[in-house]
Amino acid sequence: MKKFITLALALGLVGVFTACSNDEAAEKETETAVAAESTGELTLGRVNNSPHGDKSFATTVVVMDGDKIALASIDEFQFLADDAKGVPNSDGPFGESYPEGKVLGSKMDNAEYYSKMMAEKGGSTVSIDANVEAIQNYVVGKTIAELEAELKANEATPEKMVDVVSGATLADTYGYVKAFVEAAKAAK
Repeated sequence: MKKFITLALALGLVGVFTACSNDEAAEKETETAVAAESTGELTLGRVNNSPHGDKSFATTVVVMDGDKIALASIDEFQFLADDAKGVPNSDGPFGESYPEGKVLGSKMDNAEYYSKMMAEKGGSTVSIDANVEAIQNYVVGKTIAELEAELKANEATPEKMVDVVSGATLADTYGYVKAFVEAAKAAK
């Protein structure tokens, strides 16, 4: 019964993680693949970390199926201009401590806003949510050891990690992959 509940929870999380996707066929394929390949030994790992420098933080979550990452999700939070969507309670006492003209916001909740800012400031041509999705897809199905080997191979030149993760163009792709390794190690 415990394995059934754990598997049901994981499948529910698959639905949550893929709900943002516009490709319904890919969602169904992912749900089917996870259900068919599951070992039934699912664990959850969640950490708060900083994969992208010292002006933001992330909440990184993975569902481990045995020794492989079955699901992965990350959202990063930083102070944005006050016309961005703030985290809950930003309009109350919690938000009173924010720097003038700023709001603490989720990059995923503000994907269009943040992507426009990335394009203007850094010339980015790939949206933040597409970049994050590419990194999440990259880590799914891999073990901690496999990801650590990739990180070690790119340790001297972490900026080259973008060449490893198809579809990701973020300069800190290395940091995001490392964040998923930290979450996987925290799984219990």
